[in-house]
Amino acid sequence: MTAVLAVGTLDVQAQRTTRPARPVTQTAAATAPQQAFKVPFVNKKLANGLEVIVYPDKGVPLVTVELAVRNGSFTEPPELNGLSHLYEHMIFKPNAAGLLVRCQMSAREGPLSDYGRRICNPIFEMRNAIGDVSYLDTIGQLGISYNGTTREEVVYYYFSTSSKHLETALRFMRDSARFPVFDEEELAREKEVVIGEIDRNESNPFFYLDRELMDRLFYKYPTRKNPGGSRETVSAATVEKMRLIQERYYVPNNSAVVVTGDAEPDEVFRLVDQMFGDWKRRERDPFDEFPMVEHPPIPKSAGYIVEQPVQNVLMQIGWHGPSIGKDDEATYAADVFSYILTQPDSGFQRRMVDSGLAVGAGIGYYTQRNVGPIVLTLVTTPDKAKAALKAAYAEVAAFDRPNYYTDAELSNAKTILESRDLFEREKLSEYAHTLSFWWSSTGIEYFRGYHQMLRATTRADINRYVRTYIKGKPHITVALISPEAQRQTNLTAADLIGK
Repeated sequence: MTAVLAVGTLDVQAQRTTRPARPVTQTAAATAPQQAFKVPFVNKKLANGLEVIVYPDKGVPLVTVELAVRNGSFTEPPELNGLSHLYEHMIFKPNAAGLLVRCQMSAREGPLSDYGRRICNPIFEMRNAIGDVSYLDTIGQLGISYNGTTREEVVYYYFSTSSKHLETALRFMRDSARFPVFDEEELAREKEVVIGEIDRNESNPFFYLDRELMDRLFYKYPTRKNPGGSRETVSAATVEKMRLIQERYYVPNNSAVVVTGDAEPDEVFRLVDQMFGDWKRRERDPFDEFPMVEHPPIPKSAGYIVEQPVQNVLMQIGWHGPSIGKDDEATYAADVFSYILTQPDSGFQRRMVDSGLAVGAGIGYYTQRNVGPIVLTLVTTPDKAKAALKAAYAEVAAFDRPNYYTDAELSNAKTILESRDLFEREKLSEYAHTLSFWWSSTGIEYFRGYHQMLRATTRADINRYVRTYIKGKPHITVALISPEAQRQTNLTAADLIGK
């Protein structure tokens, strides 16, 4: 799951915001039968390797069409860092289908100029592959909203529209993904937009806390955990580098089409096969040819001070957590344990927050195929920073004690995770992102059995997770504090690592 710190409200949560569930009593936890909890999506893989995932819901006549690609910062060496994000910005720019419309219009008006022939003749040669482009005449009238997101292990693009326009949305997605033009002038403009986003991130003091922690945790390959990239790499981006990303990752056997909402699965499968079925498969899987890096373990615990103009003190303790494909069992235990500690009535919250030591406290595990970080976050005041740290390390030392949490808390955590999933399905345009995330980082079959595996998680499983990845393990601690508060508090590296 994703660890989130809502710093604006000092609301620290182990996962995304959840709707509170009705508490389960100790007796109920032990005796109430648990019904199987399933996410009723269906999926199919085309002959070219493209995965199609459909979550049907006829509640409202809306549909979201999403294209997910296994790309993102985990595929980026230093020279390409941030270019998956730049590619995301380019995908909705004019593509060959739109250019074909303009070339056809120009050709009808008379013979093309030499310049026109240079531009249009290659596009005319693609006419059969592109197919019917008449949908572009009215696409502006369909009320389609679209956007994209780049994360560490997935990039996704999505359209939301009324369900009667499903076919049009699929066709627009196909043309955007398969036939990008990468115009030089458009690329130059988008480079400035992305650099502006980097500037905006760097104007936020909390950005430096996150970057320091991630760069120290993943010290050998820090770009693999930095989707935003740097000014230098974005500024140096070229059309050739965009084509490189396209050739490596924007292929059917590294992509998925996700459809949520008012759509019949069989009709979606038919349309996607019709539109994407001739997309040429990459002969070699990109992750066979360009395998993920192996992040080396943290050699020893270390602490770092980041001075920024903030009022409170924010501290994060980070560990290397489990990786999908290497220790799936621990990922389920990580999610359940995070939810136990994050609930307002947990012993962890009572001792850390209700006691007045911290304004907010939480722990979360970020599910990843390529080493997911575990992060314990504290928000406190300068005068209580050292005491809060000491108390947090005392909590860590007690994580695997038999009475650290009750059976009811264990059961509640599983119920709340299920409730959160039900709540997220209320907004299917967002739930498409959930399906894309799981498909890319874990594989969709992991998510199919996710809640069943959560229900099967035991105290012994959680103890194994804690002892394997947290308790007594090397960690990185970073404190975000103002220069004035640091002079008052005098936090040291020894304080930060719990010595």
